[in-house]
Amino acid sequence: MTQTLLLLERLAALIQQLVREDAASHGLLPVHLQVLSFLAQANRYSDMPIAVADYLRITRGTVSQTLSLLERRGLIRKEADPRHGKWIHLSLTAAGEAVLTTSWMHRLEQALAASSADTQAFRDDLAGVLSCLQALNDHRAFGQCRQCAHFLKEDAAYRCGLTGDVLASEQTARICREWIGEKPPAAIPGGSE
Repeated sequence: MTQTLLLLERLAALIQQLVREDAASHGLLPVHLQVLSFLAQANRYSDMPIAVADYLRITRGTVSQTLSLLERRGLIRKEADPRHGKWIHLSLTAAGEAVLTTSWMHRLEQALAASSADTQAFRDDLAGVLSCLQALNDHRAFGQCRQCAHFLKEDAAYRCGLTGDVLASEQTARICREWIGEKPPAAIPGGSE
């Protein structure tokens, strides 16, 4: 095992431990905390049960049970989509947001800020590794709306090129299940490969 792989393995194990500890401190399981974390970042195309299943790579049955528990505990709310009758949107309640305020993510952000690493280069490197792993394992990518190939800026407004929907500014900073990376450059006619 290379030093880089060892460091990534240790970091993953530590994050898992922090998630377990945070979840237990609230009487939750790690999957419950992962769902809350996802919903805190999800845009309107991703705040649905199917997107939770896709993002966490868990069964729809597990998602259904998890969402029911989180709703009973007052940590999330379910709302019907006004345009699509069968769609259910999920959002955090104030209590759900409170669970995340002191979570492992904030401690990790503090550690990153305290390190001397070039955060932009580190983020780019991690994004590259993540992208490769997702492609190798045929996983849906999920990414920030405004960094998607479908994202369109028109005058002072934003639009999804896939759905044609107008996007609120705050939605463009959230993650989306329909995200795709930049489109590859077109091949040059007559060029060599």
